Amino acid sequence: MSEKYLEIRNITKVFQTPEGGEVRALDDVTLDIASGEFFILLGPSGCGKTTLLRSIAGLEYPDSGEIILQGERIDDKPPYDRPVNTVFQSYALFPHMTVGENIAFGLEMENVEKDEVTKRVNEALEQVQLAGYDKRMPSQLSGGQQQRVALARALAKKPKVLLLDEPLSALDLKLRRGMQVELKRLQRETGITFVFVTHDQEEAMSMGDRIAVFSQGKIVQLDTPVEVYRRPVNAYVADFIGETNLIKGTVVAGGISLPGGHVLPTDQLAADSVIPASGEVTVAIRPEDLVLATNGVIGGTVSEVIFTGDSVRVHVRVGDVEVIAALASYGTEIPAQGSSVTLNPEHRAARTVAS
Repeated sequence: MSEKYLEIRNITKVFQTPEGGEVRALDDVTLDIASGEFFILLGPSGCGKTTLLRSIAGLEYPDSGEIILQGERIDDKPPYDRPVNTVFQSYALFPHMTVGENIAFGLEMENVEKDEVTKRVNEALEQVQLAGYDKRMPSQLSGGQQQRVALARALAKKPKVLLLDEPLSALDLKLRRGMQVELKRLQRETGITFVFVTHDQEEAMSMGDRIAVFSQGKIVQLDTPVEVYRRPVNAYVADFIGETNLIKGTVVAGGISLPGGHVLPTDQLAADSVIPASGEVTVAIRPEDLVLATNGVIGGTVSEVIFTGDSVRVHVRVGDVEVIAALASYGTEIPAQGSSVTLNPEHRAARTVAS
């Protein structure tokens, strides 16, 4: 991947509210997206991720900053002059046109020669595994097939960047997971840079080469899925990405004193954990990194036991905090509700995080 293919430079966008106030949707955002990268913009509703995608597409104009694609500034160009294309959540297919006509529409608007249009339509249909569907109407397709047509329409124009705005959120879980695999395959085969907006953490981690986690118009962490999951920079990222236990403790000699009176030794924390000399600190531990132990460092009373098939989720009341451990459903003696247990973090997976 070559760096600085798509450059976002100090982008700020402020919206006025009906009450006369302001919402800073993007607050001095800067990042570089590489050529051929599957890049994820992740965060909750209202965090700024969609505003950034729309700014790249030309559907919003930033108040300040620059957007540069292959060395050329594009933020001052109208949408139709930008070599990007967008796939929306709603598919936006023309119901009165066939599949082939939907895909051809944008090419015909650009006065592409008829033979070339036919060639690109057929190529795009093959890419999304809908060859032979060109005569069908959108109403004759399933939701997943309609989404594939929307993708084919975008790919047919051979954009330098494909922007995807939560394109799978309207699909059911099984179909969505299937489309995630298809999108990864398409991106890999075409080599097109994908910028994908989602609020679904699992989707982001399973698809992205890198993830930018947004909060209140800013990027709070930018890294690979593994790094974001295993080394969150603060409690917000740890809590938003996947599921985590956040336990407040107090620094003592040799470790961190946790609710319930147990001490988590320093040598059971991730090696890069930052431990202050004194005071309070927040410890993050993923449920899957906790195991039952005879003399564990986290002790409490079992408040709930939930069997999910592949795992058993044991909720343990530790002081005024509820800690969740995800245990293997086979080969584990499941504790009874109301029993006292102790837990240990495995593989030094517990870490301190900034609040």
